[in-house]
Amino acid sequence: MDALIAQRKKQALDYQKYLDRIVDLAKNVVNPASGESYPKELNTPGKRALYDNLGKDEVLALTVDRSIRASRQDDWRNNQFKIKRVRLAIKAVLNNDDGLTTRTLELVKNQNEY
Repeated sequence: MDALIAQRKKQALDYQKYLDRIVDLAKNVVNPASGESYPKELNTPGKRALYDNLGKDEVLALTVDRSIRASRQDDWRNNQFKIKRVRLAIKAVLNNDDGLTTRTLELVKNQNEY
């Protein structure tokens, strides 16, 4: 009988750990940045997205961010010439890697801050 009670207590503790894990996951859904610590300079969602998608290279992410901000113009997402200008700025930083440039451009288009 004691073994049965001990087993039930262990299962209750395991279930509590499970519930704690669910709470942690729910917090990450609400605030994804809290799940991972980012370098101090990566203080916006756009910079963090670049960092996550450029091999966690902080310098590269910040360089791409700066080149985008320097090259973008108002309403750039709706004008092919303005998109090309941003694409060329990204491509120059990424050493003319067309595949990575295309993926990065699509990522940037979906970031509100750019």
